[in-house]
This record gives sequence, structure tokens and C-alpha cells, in this order.
Amino acid sequence: MTALIIQLISGALGGNLAGSLMKESSLGTLWNSVAGIAGGGLGGKLLGMVAPTLGAAAQSGSLDIGSILASVAGGGVGGGVVMAVIGLIKKAMAK
Repeated sequence: MTALIIQLISGALGGNLAGSLMKESSLGTLWNSVAGIAGGGLGGKLLGMVAPTLGAAAQSGSLDIGSILASVAGGGVGGGVVMAVIGLIKKAMAK
């Protein structure tokens, strides 16, 4: 449960970071956060499937540095990617 919370928070931060870097595709702070939270959850799950060792560390619920970093990485990257994809789709539909 702790890993999921870390992934969701990291996802929100990753979504907002991606939004600040991609100003033309930004959805605004609230929606960057929402997309990032969704991506953080997905990123954590994908990390568990792609890199089972890191995923097992992240899902173990322990608070060692490896599991925390795996949760932050999976959530942050997943949040940034989902926000960027949604932002680019929104931008393409606006044309």
C-alpha cells in the first residue's frame, strides 16, 4: 500500500513536471495532476511487469531505499508519459 501511495504522488509530480516542460500541451495544474496520478499507478504496474526485481521491491511494502526509488521512478515516469500523451492528443484535436 505504501508503494502505491508513493507511485501516485510521484505520478502527480511527474505529470506537473511534464506539463511545465511542455507548456503547449499542458492541461493545467489540476488535470496534469489527475493524468499524472493515473500514469503513476500504471507506471508502477508496468515497472513490475517489465523489471520483476524492481517491481517486487516496489510492491513489497518495505521502506528500504531500493523500493522507494523504484516506486518514485515508476510513478514519476508513468505520470509524465501519460500527461504528455493526453496533452498531445488534446492539442491534435484542437486543430
